[in-house]
Amino acid sequence: MASFASPSSLLFSSPTSNFASATLSSHPCLSVSSSICSFSLSSSSLSSSLHISPHFLLYPINSRVRSASSSFSVKAASEKKKVLIVNTNTGGHAVIGFYFAKELLSSGYDVTVLTVGSENSDKMKKPPFNRFSEIVSAGGSTVWGEPAEVGKVVGGAIFDVVLDNNGKDLETVRPVADWAKSAGVKQFLYISSAGIYNPTEELPHVEGDVVKASASHVAVEKYLAEIFSSWAIFRPQYMIGSGNNKDCEEWFFDRIVRNRPVPIPGSGMQLTNISHVKDLSSMLTLAVQNPSASSGNIFNCVSDRAVTLDGMAKLCAKAAALPVDIVHYDPKAVGIDAKKAFPFRNMHFYAEPRAAKEILGWSSTTNLPEDLKERFDEYVKIGRDKKPIKFEMDDMILNSLKVAVPV
Repeated sequence: MASFASPSSLLFSSPTSNFASATLSSHPCLSVSSSICSFSLSSSSLSSSLHISPHFLLYPINSRVRSASSSFSVKAASEKKKVLIVNTNTGGHAVIGFYFAKELLSSGYDVTVLTVGSENSDKMKKPPFNRFSEIVSAGGSTVWGEPAEVGKVVGGAIFDVVLDNNGKDLETVRPVADWAKSAGVKQFLYISSAGIYNPTEELPHVEGDVVKASASHVAVEKYLAEIFSSWAIFRPQYMIGSGNNKDCEEWFFDRIVRNRPVPIPGSGMQLTNISHVKDLSSMLTLAVQNPSASSGNIFNCVSDRAVTLDGMAKLCAKAAALPVDIVHYDPKAVGIDAKKAFPFRNMHFYAEPRAAKEILGWSSTTNLPEDLKERFDEYVKIGRDKKPIKFEMDDMILNSLKVAVPV
């Protein structure tokens, strides 16, 4: 009944890149040298009338800043990029826009979040929307409306960057993209999906792998590449983080805290990505800070480690400091649809953030086992561990396997 993989099956590291990564600094320092003089200025030592861009300066390994050239450019201190986030009002992707907005604001950007629908809808009573006051208190703006009328909703405001974190098809994204093009938006970013990759025998999925021609996101990606000179595509997978409104780790906690078996389809050794949304937002922020580097690129917006399905159950149990009873089953034999019974794909579904590491110098700063401890604390804090939950599909699976369920 129970099946336990060895500890090594829990987490898998992505291969280390052989490419030389760029060095990024969030506290820029200007260094100029020539045959005549050599001097260095930190951003804090410049007068208030001058300002080296507060966003990351990119210093490649063979940076020209270290050469004999003494030319440099300085921007006015009052100049800062204005970013519009067109945010979905449903599904797990909504939390990406929320974290992205907060990170941009903490870095000094001017941010407006346009959420699809009405501010007074029931959806806005759920996370992350019920935490939008955090965006406002940080200096951001929040508006609601329809993407097709984005120009009217933002009142003619001008933006340097637009992120579409809403549309899954060209019909939905086109009005936003066309408006952005006509409004002179300099950079367009789009949240696509790692789900568009064709299944393959060679994992992990990397940027450039074959995608499903029928996937609606593909048409959007193609259109954006055609009309914008500066664009970037991000393909996320499964994510966790405070404010997420789509079950991921909660599915496992629901069963573990109630001493119920955790039914996992197949062998449980299937690999997948579980990424903290903080990592996803940091990747997006790097693209805004380095538009010339990110332009024309597709990025797998995922963690740099994989976890097995059994491993996810065990890590959730460890976070809760409780035992776990894992039960494996064959969906076809049981007669159920695994997509409805389990929160993840019943297959290897593992991508690697290779492009983000090599092009943007991105690296993950989160840790799944520790993140799950934080998520379990919040799970208990909101009282979900005491919430009545029906497990009808679980019971169907367990009954077919003649597995007893504790009362």
